[in-house]
Amino acid sequence: MAILAYITIIGWIVAYLEYKKSAEQSKLVNYHLGQALGVFIAYLAISLAGGIILAIIPSLAIVFYVALFIPLILLLFGVITALNEVERPVPLIGKLFEGRFNFSTKTV
Repeated sequence: MAILAYITIIGWIVAYLEYKKSAEQSKLVNYHLGQALGVFIAYLAISLAGGIILAIIPSLAIVFYVALFIPLILLLFGVITALNEVERPVPLIGKLFEGRFNFSTKTV
């Protein structure tokens, strides 16, 4: 399920719902759900900022389109760490979202 979280927002929703249903909630899946959500939030921020900037300065379009590849690369890093079953933050933005989200329904 950790890998599924990185495959589009629909994959994240499916992974989240399956995680909530599971009796044994893995810390690894919880961690990667948070990292994937962070990457999706970053993608939305880049898209929004890029749209505003492009409305003002259309000649920066190539910079914006290159910037849209950054979240894709971060998602690939996340998939690789999930495949290796490691809790490692995605480069650049992973530390920002580490520990921000707790999807566990268990109370400690």
